[in-house]
Amino acid sequence: MALKLRLTRMGSKKRPFYRIVAVNSETRRDGRALDYVGFYNPMVKPEEFSVDAEKVKMWIERGAQPSDTVRSLLKKAGV
Repeated sequence: MALKLRLTRMGSKKRPFYRIVAVNSETRRDGRALDYVGFYNPMVKPEEFSVDAEKVKMWIERGAQPSDTVRSLLKKAGV
């Protein structure tokens, strides 16, 4: 089972809001998540971003690979 840290889309039409989740790589984008580790809101200025660093480290230790977008957000947060 390959694990991923990726974004799942929330919010209404044309007002996206994203959660950063740990999921099985075969799960669809908005499918059931194993754990919620943070959120990202690109619609406000400045962009809102929050992440639980301990959960992220735990999932990476378990073999989860962050997506490119999540990797850049984690780098921005200093995790």
